[in-house]
Amino acid sequence: MNSFGRIFRLTTFGESHGVAIGGILDGCPSGIRIDIEAIKRFMQYRRPGTSSLVSPRKEADIVHFLSGLLPDGTTMGHPIGFVINNEDVRSQDYQPFSDVYRPSHADYTYHCKYGLPPQAGGGRASARETAVRCVAGAIAQQILRQKYGIEIYPHIITLGEESLTPEELSQLSLEEAYTYPTRCPHPEANERFSQYLLKTATQGDSIGGIVQCHIKGVPAGWGSPLYDKLHARLAYAMLSINATKGIEFGDGFALARMRGSQANDPMSIDDEGNIVFKSNHSGGIQGGISTGETISFRVGFKPTPTIGKEQESITINGEKSVLKGKGRHDPCVAIRGVTVVHAMTAIVLLDEALCSHSIKGQ
Repeated sequence: MNSFGRIFRLTTFGESHGVAIGGILDGCPSGIRIDIEAIKRFMQYRRPGTSSLVSPRKEADIVHFLSGLLPDGTTMGHPIGFVINNEDVRSQDYQPFSDVYRPSHADYTYHCKYGLPPQAGGGRASARETAVRCVAGAIAQQILRQKYGIEIYPHIITLGEESLTPEELSQLSLEEAYTYPTRCPHPEANERFSQYLLKTATQGDSIGGIVQCHIKGVPAGWGSPLYDKLHARLAYAMLSINATKGIEFGDGFALARMRGSQANDPMSIDDEGNIVFKSNHSGGIQGGISTGETISFRVGFKPTPTIGKEQESITINGEKSVLKGKGRHDPCVAIRGVTVVHAMTAIVLLDEALCSHSIKGQ
């Protein structure tokens, strides 16, 4: 499946070490002015080579729009086609693994499904594909902000064994997450996380992480019951991101250890006559439909599987093998995953808006 979305629909193409990656974005409303410079800035948050904490692969990630936009960036209502050239491909780094399944990669499962040997850089299974999602997400964010005042705030709360304390969680500057290399918007925690990650990388190992996301401004009533619940759509999107292994909304699995008297979100009326909730254990979604409160969820990323330690595996011919990772890899994929979570959240929400409402341009 290479497409995502019902009305606001993205189809992606390309491989990690191919000439380019790209996408076709269909269903975007017409007459909306898109800030191309803002798209460029957003792409910089995800791209590799920006710090010692991420992959050193040097990709400019410049987006070349081919259709669907007027010269001033106004949407035409037509499919928006775009490509991103791959400029720093080093396929030779993967030659030693051309006939070996790398543990915890998609090499084995892709071989079972498609009959193809391991592809350089992971081929279509590479996280390189997520750059395309970020283009669509950057466009969706702008429309959500312009038309609904919706803001999305993803950030790191856990890296490996290091997590934010309850006090630090209460002190986060959510709008500043992208100014910190670890994407954790707390100065002391950012430094602690950075040192821990660099130490792990020097040991030839990797770690996982947890991305938390808060969405503010979604009105009550978004989402559908039963099979198209809003949190089901978000979960589907998040678990489509490389290396994700779990998601929870609100208090998540902790709710299973509570009593109903602890877990329920009591309702009241404020001074202006609006319905409000005294707590938000459900994470802003009940019955699959938004409550109007802040939507919150957490996504778990596994450690990067390519590491600088020897690992046991087998060849495509069924022979035992031992391999040691080479090439350029993130010591923690969750850091750049923050931007992808941001993008996929925006895509889901705009698609939901278009399914429920009519959006017109200026």
